[in-house]
Amino acid sequence: MKGPNLSAIAVKEPSVTLFLLLAAMAAGVFAFFQLGRAEDPSFTLKALTVTAVWPGASAREMQDQIADRLEKRIQELPWNDRIETQARPGLVTLTVVLSDKTPPGAVPDMLYQARKKMSDEAINLPRGVIGPIVNDEYSDVYFSLIAVQAKGLPHRDLIQRAEAIRSELQRVQGVKKVALIGEQRPRIYVELSNRKLATLGVGADAVLGALANQNLIQPAAQFETASRLVPVRVTGGFDDLDAVRATPITAGGRVLRLGDIAEVKRGYEDPPSYQVRHQGSEAVMLGVVMQDKYNGLALGNALSSKLADVRAGLPLGITVAEVADQAANIEEAYGEFMLKFAVALSVVMVVSLIALGWRVGIVVALSVPLTLAAVFVIMLMTGRQFDRITLGALILSLGLLVDDAIIAIEMMVVKLEEGMSRAEAATFAWGATAGPMLAGTIVTIVGFLPVGFAQSTAGEYAGNIFWIVGFALIVSWVVAVYFTPYLGVKLLPDIKPVQGGHDAIYATPRYAQLRAWITRSVAQRGRLTIGVVLAMALAGVLLVVAIPKQFFPVSDRPELLIEVYNPHGSSLAATRGVVEKLEHDLLTRPETKAEIRYVDSYLGGGAPRFFLSLNPEPADPSFAKLVVLTHSPAARDRLRLAVQKLAAEGRYPGARVRAISLLFGPPVPYPVAFRVTGPDAGQLRRISADVAEVVRANPNAVAVNTDWGDRTPAVTLQFDNDRLRLLGLDPASVARQVYALISGTTVSQARYGDRTTDVVVRTPWAEHHALGDLGSLVIGTSNGTGVTLSQVAKIVPTSEDPLLVRRGRVPTMTVRADITRGIQPADVTAAILPKLQPLITRLPAGYAVTVAGSVEEAGKANAALAPLFPIMIGLMLLILMLQTRSFRMTGLVFATAPLGLLGAIPALLITGFPFGFNAILGLIGLAGILMRNTLILVDQIDSERARGLGLEAAVIEATVRRARPVLLTALAAVLAFLPLTLSSFWGPLAVVLIGGTLVGTALTLFFLPALYALWMVRRERAA
Repeated sequence: MKGPNLSAIAVKEPSVTLFLLLAAMAAGVFAFFQLGRAEDPSFTLKALTVTAVWPGASAREMQDQIADRLEKRIQELPWNDRIETQARPGLVTLTVVLSDKTPPGAVPDMLYQARKKMSDEAINLPRGVIGPIVNDEYSDVYFSLIAVQAKGLPHRDLIQRAEAIRSELQRVQGVKKVALIGEQRPRIYVELSNRKLATLGVGADAVLGALANQNLIQPAAQFETASRLVPVRVTGGFDDLDAVRATPITAGGRVLRLGDIAEVKRGYEDPPSYQVRHQGSEAVMLGVVMQDKYNGLALGNALSSKLADVRAGLPLGITVAEVADQAANIEEAYGEFMLKFAVALSVVMVVSLIALGWRVGIVVALSVPLTLAAVFVIMLMTGRQFDRITLGALILSLGLLVDDAIIAIEMMVVKLEEGMSRAEAATFAWGATAGPMLAGTIVTIVGFLPVGFAQSTAGEYAGNIFWIVGFALIVSWVVAVYFTPYLGVKLLPDIKPVQGGHDAIYATPRYAQLRAWITRSVAQRGRLTIGVVLAMALAGVLLVVAIPKQFFPVSDRPELLIEVYNPHGSSLAATRGVVEKLEHDLLTRPETKAEIRYVDSYLGGGAPRFFLSLNPEPADPSFAKLVVLTHSPAARDRLRLAVQKLAAEGRYPGARVRAISLLFGPPVPYPVAFRVTGPDAGQLRRISADVAEVVRANPNAVAVNTDWGDRTPAVTLQFDNDRLRLLGLDPASVARQVYALISGTTVSQARYGDRTTDVVVRTPWAEHHALGDLGSLVIGTSNGTGVTLSQVAKIVPTSEDPLLVRRGRVPTMTVRADITRGIQPADVTAAILPKLQPLITRLPAGYAVTVAGSVEEAGKANAALAPLFPIMIGLMLLILMLQTRSFRMTGLVFATAPLGLLGAIPALLITGFPFGFNAILGLIGLAGILMRNTLILVDQIDSERARGLGLEAAVIEATVRRARPVLLTALAAVLAFLPLTLSSFWGPLAVVLIGGTLVGTALTLFFLPALYALWMVRRERAA
């Protein structure tokens, strides 16, 4: 290799080299303890939510009058990808998803622009709309969730205790914020008896007006004297229950106190919009968000210490339980890394000791901590941290970073056996192998380039694989050419020259046997090449038809998620009934109780995001999610089967109960899904029903459902406008009174210190829970008398959509299904899709059926990789051309890239691992490894030919002389990858690399010489 001989510099300046070595180790130790710890990489979730409330509006009105206007403004965002809108009666939720190509640095500005556009549009929304409310912290991941409970303690007192704990936790170093989850807002309820109102001739409007006017803060007056200004203040505001009771009501020429005609009492939001339960009882939750790049283990310890202090100061009966703790998961992943690092280091040492001797093994083994120390420093300098991706990439690198050190030290030993001095032997590798090693190293790194620069959620999630592997391999090359020669000079034993010199070293019986096998391969090169090509074709077929496909694997976290779906339109009370029954079964049945640590229930919406790929579901009173913390992944799987059995036995009639595990990678709500889009809701329902029938026909698709659900009953009031006018009423006045009497309406606020409490007017529950009593509601008229609702309106039963979903402003209904255990989503989707084709061809204009679920997300990830493959290939070819300076040699080296399939496919078949995103990464990396080995062998062949050997003899001798380092590096890599096969996330990648490395080693020793001979002999004959 041209340029300064780093190996010679290291040997000639031993003091400087030793200083740099010690400095690198010390800096690495410092960086190791400074690097942040996290469960998952802190990548940008490019999404936000927008909600708006319009009491009394139907789902259709929410969609047409509110959602449509907001969607149009959101579509103006330059990085907008799609808007997923859910419209329910009185509520609309927009989930705004930015394009995967959005630069992370541009996301904060997009969130600001979205908030600004929503604020600008608020003035154009119908009167009475609350919002739009923008949640641009939707992507926050809770590091810890802490349940606070107190049996028998009033909720407001529990909230005060929780607020005090929240303040304590907020002061812990490393805490970004602490959210209070599950608070029930206090209310003052004014309950008007409909019968009493009828008797007294008082209308609800009179009460509503009196309460609203009594408590308003209005500008009064201000005296300006000769020397100062004197403001005039007015009293009458509500500051306690007695003030509310004392509100005067005028009706029929009389003045009545509100307390005489209504019951005034304290309470909480009823029905609640969202509730939290822990271990079967009501609770509030504190959610702790960690600062970016902070050390999760340090924060976990600090929180544990603070919680211990908090518990010590709590009164008897108040309990605090940490139900989600990322620190425990980080510690487990960190411990796994240290264990696998120790195993990999031991493997390298044992392999080196057995093959090269004890002191040679020490030299090779020292290269590992030295390389990792430098990598830790680079990680700290570039703002990276220890997480699932970087730790896995480091373990992956352990199987690759010893290659250069083994090659360098093996070359030094050979040269010592030939009779060279230590200094000459140490520096020889620079001229002989440093160039090919560097080219091979860069080719291997470039193999991971697509994942490093893929503009997708999956690419951003796994992108550090490229950077960490790149850092490790570049540093390992520097260590091999600079520090390893120095260590070899200092630590290698005295090696006596072998009689006969260079040729005698490779004349042992074992080398003779290997030479014979290689000679036979070269002689049969035509047949061997045809056999390998056929094997490649077979491997490709097996990959398509026999290997199950998967996007990202199931997480190995112990949480089990149980989703409860009541029919759309169900009340929260009905949902709570199902949840309480489910909680009771989980906590009392012997087959479930033993598996569980905690059960936490979230009613009226999804669980807080305590895991990166867990998207909280929008508000929905018919939905609940239970997060069950089990003792282990095995216990989680057993509990899932038990819950599925209970649901299948009809234990929870009327509800659909779904038990699932967390998934790695981007969020995928259902593994198999098909979207039906089109303009008309009725037609969408018919098409979706047909699609659902096709999906149900597949035996591996279970619990098939649609997201819209069935239409629900509703009541329409058809007013007699002439009669209304005669009575001095109008539709708005009647609607306002009906809403107040049945659902309750907020008319004012009581003020207590720094808090406010809504004053809500309603009728007692006993008077409005029966639909048949609707017509008997008393409506107040302008003259103070009352009439029943049935006198001014016709009550007409009807039905309506409880949920309307749009995607990109197009009505969309999704047919969803879970799958049989052990079957992959891609395989089920591939089996269903051909059965849907006849239906798709008959669709009316404007309607479409598209694939969603795991297959869609996998397609996005693969599509993000595809544009980078030409760049990757171009860079590889450039590096190969610069190294070989030959089109023919470049083509030969590049042709070996796909040979890893011959080992990867059988390995996947034997182990049962699916082929997914991680396996693709393994194949890409494997291509780089094989080309690296080929590059070094080709360079060795050129060296042998330079010694005067003929083509075939040079091929055979070069392969023989490269056999020991090839076998050593392959064995070290395979054994280092073995611990990764036990990981649910890294398992497929490790299996691909193990199988590909084993078969690739055999191909390097036997097929590659045959291919080279076939490739070059024809050229020489033609010449």
